[in-house]
Amino acid sequence: MTSVSETTTVTQGELEKLVGDLRGLLASRDLDGIPEIKQLRQRLDDGIQTVRDATVRAAQQAADQAREAARVADRYAHDEPWRVASAALAVGALVGFLLARR
Repeated sequence: MTSVSETTTVTQGELEKLVGDLRGLLASRDLDGIPEIKQLRQRLDDGIQTVRDATVRAAQQAADQAREAARVADRYAHDEPWRVASAALAVGALVGFLLARR
């Protein structure tokens, strides 16, 4: 199972590679005389920063939601231990029954 941070790192790495390739293409000295290239380079840098910020926020939100879900599950398990134990017993019995039929 891939964690959010691993996925974010892989996605960020792919984005960095793409941006590096694009920057390499735009860094050509032959293009320095074209005013639009300077603007394009600036827009590229601004876009990269925006994507990085959005990626970090999305990863933080996902982590916050996962922590909140774990906190709610923990609270429920402490408030209703017999229900949780009964559900675990029922699932275990069902799995055992299904495995015994094989």
